[in-house]
Amino acid sequence: MHQTRLQISIELDYEVLQPGCDFIFNIHAALTERQHLLGEDLQISQAVPWRVETDPSTHNRYLRLSAQAGPLQVSYGATVELAHHRALPDQIGEVPVARVPAGVLGYLYPSRYCQSDRLHRLAMREFGQQPQGYGRVQAICLWVQQRISFTPNTSNSATSAVDTLLDTVGVCRDFAHVMIALCRAVNIPARLATGIDYGADPALGPTDFHAYVEAWLGDRWYIFDPSGTAIPMGFVRLGTGRDAADVAFATIFGSVRSQAPRLRIQALPGADGRLSLPVHTHEALSTDA
Repeated sequence: MHQTRLQISIELDYEVLQPGCDFIFNIHAALTERQHLLGEDLQISQAVPWRVETDPSTHNRYLRLSAQAGPLQVSYGATVELAHHRALPDQIGEVPVARVPAGVLGYLYPSRYCQSDRLHRLAMREFGQQPQGYGRVQAICLWVQQRISFTPNTSNSATSAVDTLLDTVGVCRDFAHVMIALCRAVNIPARLATGIDYGADPALGPTDFHAYVEAWLGDRWYIFDPSGTAIPMGFVRLGTGRDAADVAFATIFGSVRSQAPRLRIQALPGADGRLSLPVHTHEALSTDA
């Protein structure tokens, strides 16, 4: 079993303009079958009550607090160990809708940013006749990667999969939305996973949050990077959902001014003292059940 140990840190800065501003953060490392938390630390500059709650279905961990007017800094750090499930792609099949588990059914349906119902004809024309299995999902991933150009600052919170297909530009979440919509359009459950990754191309700028796609194949979720800008083996999961509407790193109920998040990630030696760096692989990878 390949194990990778990674350390992340997230620093968020706000100026809260009114008292009693409520925040819901999704910045804690998720606890999954394949992502083990070795340690974490949380610092909040204001002396206000806070709590962390875990969604039992997605493993998302939500930090909740109500801030007073004035500066607010939230700093989170964690060390995790990833024990990836690895499999040969040609041995992974699709799951007929009749056998999709109840907890996975919601990822078959259209959602706010992934209008799979509007892309059904396109998906069937491009992928409907391809052999079913992991290879068909990989074909969708490569199709999206070849037709969309990674271009920073070309989309916003209203940009959907249909918009991205028309504009042919976007950032990682836009690539992910298109792939998710196309997968669902051919009856493959797909969802969005967000977090921080080790190994992204430095030319893209400072470390940032990244969005991946997970498709339900065989008996688990397998991870894909349709943007082609990162290394799936170096992904530390924070949030999982139907699309970006479910996994914002911060949801704010009140008036604030904010600065860009500051993120860092580094690889650490494992318990045996060896440094195991994330690498690209032709194997299928899963970091969740």
